Amino acid sequence: MVLIRDAQAGDATAIARVHVASWQSTYAGMLPAKYLTGMSLRGAEARWRGSLPDRGPGMGTLVAVDEDGAVVGFCSFGPQRRGIDGFAGEVYALYLLDDAKGRGMGRLLMAASAERMLAGGFRSGLVWCLSTNPTRWFYERLGGVRVADRPGRFAGSEIVELAYGWRDLVPLAGQSAVG
Repeated sequence: MVLIRDAQAGDATAIARVHVASWQSTYAGMLPAKYLTGMSLRGAEARWRGSLPDRGPGMGTLVAVDEDGAVVGFCSFGPQRRGIDGFAGEVYALYLLDDAKGRGMGRLLMAASAERMLAGGFRSGLVWCLSTNPTRWFYERLGGVRVADRPGRFAGSEIVELAYGWRDLVPLAGQSAVG
């Protein structure tokens, strides 16, 4: 049984652990190894401690808790930050430990974040991901449509980010009921 709940201030260490571990496994070969191996649990924990708990309507962080009570994933969301017309909300981060992938937790986190954004008045939303991320198809399976791309630089490397969007978050929010 998986529990999706609002993150609490005491979850900062667990969220940071998921954040660092998932970046190191997910982005290996996509981002510089030096950057990934240099990621600090202490630094990530400080950043998360400063951003928890939730900051307002339609904004927040959710955690996925496994049957043993451990945080194995998280999702943060709020208002869209990049000015893509037609999308009010944004999923800023969605990360799971490798062992938690393929068990429906990502879908549940996305659905719950859509529910929270809708409750906060955001009717539409998007998420950005690396174009080289092999799990980006996950967003299409949830009904996301590619709406933008942008080249950039990260940690000294050239990257391309893709945005997947939902003009109506209601169907995504309904994914929490899908078995």
